[in-house]
Formats: sequence, C-alpha cells, structure tokens
Amino acid sequence: MIPRKRLDIGWMDLLFGAGCCLWPGDRTAAERRLASAWCPEEPGRALACLSVRSGFDALLQALALPAGSEVLISALTIRDMVRIVAEHGLVPVPVDVDPHTLAVCPEALARAVSPRSRAIVVAHLFGSRMPLAPVLDLGRAHGLLVIEDCAQAYTGDGYRGDPESDVSLFSFGPIKTATALAGGLLRFRDPSLRDRVAAVQAAWPVQDRSRFLIRSGKYALLKLLSYRSVFTLFTALCRLVGQSHDAIISGSVRGFAGAGFFAKIRQRPAFPLLALLAHRLKSFDRSRIASRSALAQEAIHGMPAIERPGDQAAWHSYWVFPVCQDDPEKLIGFLWDQGFDATRGASSLCVVSPPEDRPETEPALARRTFERLLYLPAHEGMNRRDIENLVRAVTNAMR
Repeated sequence: MIPRKRLDIGWMDLLFGAGCCLWPGDRTAAERRLASAWCPEEPGRALACLSVRSGFDALLQALALPAGSEVLISALTIRDMVRIVAEHGLVPVPVDVDPHTLAVCPEALARAVSPRSRAIVVAHLFGSRMPLAPVLDLGRAHGLLVIEDCAQAYTGDGYRGDPESDVSLFSFGPIKTATALAGGLLRFRDPSLRDRVAAVQAAWPVQDRSRFLIRSGKYALLKLLSYRSVFTLFTALCRLVGQSHDAIISGSVRGFAGAGFFAKIRQRPAFPLLALLAHRLKSFDRSRIASRSALAQEAIHGMPAIERPGDQAAWHSYWVFPVCQDDPEKLIGFLWDQGFDATRGASSLCVVSPPEDRPETEPALARRTFERLLYLPAHEGMNRRDIENLVRAVTNAMR
C-alpha cells in the first residue's frame, strides 16, 4: 500500500538531531543564531519556539487582552489554536472560508467583526497562501492585530509572511515541510511585541533533551514505516489484530496528545531542536516542492471532475492533496482496497463553532467542506505511474 504521506526528513537529518542531544551546545546562542537566520534583514523580529502552539500561547499571554474579547479566526483551523484562545478567556469567532480559494470570505469577515474584536488569525490551508490585502485592510480599519498562521505554507522560498502582518507563525512539526520534528518560528512586525513574547517564553522551563532524543527515535520508526513494503506489512498486521492503522498513525503524529496540554506546550526549545531546525533550513532542497507540485498537477489533470478544495487558490504548494466527496469513508475504503492510503486524519483540523450570541457567524461553507473532506496520497515518494494508478482508482470509484 502507498502511504498517505512521507515524512520530509532524511536519515542523516535524524542522526544529526539525535547526535545534538549528546552535544553540550549553547542553547541561547543557537536560539539567537536561528532567529537571525530566519529574518536576517530584520534583526530583533524573529523568535524560535517549541511549536506554533507555544508561540501563539505566549503571544496571547503577552497581549493580555481583556476577558471576553473576541478573536476572529479562520473557520477551518487547527483545533488546538481554538483551545488556546479559549484558555486565555477570549472568544473565538469563526470567519467562513471559501472552499475554492481557501481564503477567508470578505463578507464573512465583515460580518464577524464587532466592537469586542481585538485580533484576527487567518490560516493558510493545505499548502496554499491566500492574498491578505482584504484582511489587512479590515484589521487597520478596526484596530485589530493581524496574525498569519503559515504553519502549512512553508516552501523554503524566502516567504516569512506578509510584511504588513503583525505576527506570522511557521511550523516545522512532524508532518510539515522541512520538518525538524517540532519547532516554530515567529516573525513580528513590531520588535517590542517580539520582546514581550520572548519575556513570557523565558519564564518557561527548557524542554528536556532526553525527550527530544526519544522523539527522534519515534519518528525514525515512522519514517521506516513510510517505505511501501514496510507500510503494506504494517497495515496487514493491523487488520489481522483488528486495529485501525489509520487511527494508530493519526494519533502517533500529534505533537501534544494526552493530558497536560498546556504544560507540554509551555516549554522553551532545547538545543538539539534548535540545532536541527537551523540545519534543516540551511540544507532544505526546494526541488522537492517542485516535484511534489508536479505530481499534484498530474493528479489534477487526470481527475478534472473531482471536487478539490483550493482549485482556485491564488498560490499552492500542495502540502497535502485534499478532495471532497459526499461519502468520504466509502471512497477511503475503496482506495485502501486498491492500495492507496487515503485518510481523513492527516491533520488536527476542525471547524470553529460560533459563540451562542453570534449565530450569524455560522461557517456553513467551511462546515460542508470539512464534512466531505479526505486526503489522497500525492507526494514526492510517488512516481508518475503511481499517480496514474491513483487517478484510475478514483475515477473507477466515482463511476
């Protein structure tokens, strides 16, 4: 069976990260070098964190917005981002997402803003990037802090977020492009806000090196699992013992599963993570993005009739390949039988529900998209023949 995704990290990278756990490096100096490398032309504007979740949590702590303040947020986003907003006594208000462009709908944005609004968080989805001019214009008009969630949008092309965004968040977690197995990099338009967030983070304990070493071993096993023959054996064994391989894999790549979520994210990155992230950024091969995009285009060309979120996106790197079907589970089961590991659990995505007193912000478009969403395998671990076979299998299923 062809796996749903291949971890974007090499064996030598994993060995480098594990080796750094045994090397007595200077964590503070590594953190400073990484921030400077991320924004070399804008000194004092970048901050390295354990994860995007950690950085976002520290940001909200630093802002100390009044309880009950509203944070407008893309209606399709990562569940933990909504959880963090609520933890700070703030009210998440969804802004509906156009399924064709994957941008927030301007009319939904205008409808969501209120006198209690203080910030807006927009997420670039599935490897796309939305034009931010409408969001920035509304933010300026209403005095909102504009936070750009670029966790799924890194491609190594120098993009660090829109220069006019107040904060841009990039993730290098386990299933992300150029993964360092964890880590987030934030860019701030205002250096003083960066310093306030850094002060919050400085009060947190440093991640234990041994935890990162264990993490390296875990993802080495998952990388081994991404080889086709090994993955086929794994799925067969799961069926034999009556376990869902889909649930096992989806659960294993979630960075902060289980109890104690906020204790887990409120840590500073250890030296091995900082060193590995710097190494990954320096050595990242952008041709991988071109290969991934070319395979995705092959699949798009072969399946013109299938509904695909982002089919009119202004820019797309195809980090994942989502499609929509009225019965996604049925299509998944059919593709499993054909040797393709389609899934609904490739990310921790959710639909943000409106506050009880704001029913007009119900994100109908995002909800319908999410209910019909699944992900097809279309990644650089595949070749053109694999894509042709995938196209044939999907076409047969639709018939």
